[in-house]
Amino acid sequence: MSARAAVPLADVPLASPAAARTAAATATTTAMTSVATSAAASVTTSVATSATATGTTPAAPVDRRASVRTIFPPPGEGARPGTGEVHAHHGEIVQGVFYADGVLEHGLVTLPCSLYRTRARFRPVRSGPLTVEPGDRRRARAAARLTLDALGRTGWGGAIRIDGNVPLRWGCGSSTTDVLATIRAVADAFDAVLEPAWAARLAVAAETASDSLMFAPGRAVLFAQRRGSMLLDLGGPLPPVRVLGFNTEADRGVETLSLPPVPYTAWEREAFGPILGLLRHAVERQDPALLGRVATASTLINQRHRPKRSMPRLLEAAAEAGALGVQVAHSGTVAGFLFEPGEGASPRVERAREALGRLGMHRSWEFTTDLSPHPEPLS
Repeated sequence: MSARAAVPLADVPLASPAAARTAAATATTTAMTSVATSAAASVTTSVATSATATGTTPAAPVDRRASVRTIFPPPGEGARPGTGEVHAHHGEIVQGVFYADGVLEHGLVTLPCSLYRTRARFRPVRSGPLTVEPGDRRRARAAARLTLDALGRTGWGGAIRIDGNVPLRWGCGSSTTDVLATIRAVADAFDAVLEPAWAARLAVAAETASDSLMFAPGRAVLFAQRRGSMLLDLGGPLPPVRVLGFNTEADRGVETLSLPPVPYTAWEREAFGPILGLLRHAVERQDPALLGRVATASTLINQRHRPKRSMPRLLEAAAEAGALGVQVAHSGTVAGFLFEPGEGASPRVERAREALGRLGMHRSWEFTTDLSPHPEPLS
């Protein structure tokens, strides 16, 4: 097989599946031409030349020093079964509106969680229907079609099988993990690797709004969930924290994608600037305590619009237990108490767990923001 290389996408917002197919197909042709050139010349010169000639700006630098025969196998070439796997998240550290190039954009920073993951398997066929199991994962099917079109396999079909343990409607990214795992499985079937910027746009085209799970766990980003683009690279991973998670509505949830954007007040819109500044410092200094303050500030603003049950008492319990802060799924039902990493926090975690029990929240779980080593693969 040919060497695998990440593929950049032109910075074109995809407003609908139809628009996605057109833009992705155009970007595919441009990218194939660009990499063919870059294989013959130095990577820095060729990528810069290609970007100038096509108007395409890669979302992040890509190392192309390894020889690359082709991005995608030629359309006549066969394919193999592909797989893709994605970890979930546990809501957000912050979610709100932020200025980007002078324009207010809705954005979020997710809290990665290794407890929950989704795996997709894709078996391609040259022609025929495109099916998905379970049958209700229509967004994953849409993502597969968009990805096939982007890879120049418009007439191809196949079977998608999705397995995982991500809770539905809790705000843990169940839809995005389905969609992103499928995108990766389809790309893997044709020996292609998609850059995060491209995967983000395909995901938003398939599901309207997406989480930032296409970016590596070691890279915290401020992500425009309805535009599918990175607003800010925070320059590193989130500070390490130990999380005691729970569902504020027992095992119930909400249809997160049906919720409209929050109409933040003028005061709230201005408040997100300093909050983002604190988050940047927290990442730069790897400061768990500062991260907890940021999460709590965002939680308090969110409570004015999408209130969580018993939040005042939860905030009191967190403070009494010695937690660093409280984070929530801003469009879901899960929440978490943040603690410093390590065994030293265990007594505080247990006090917080007991407090949750007194509030009727008897089910809880623990994880850390460090996603390595990964848990055993899904069987």
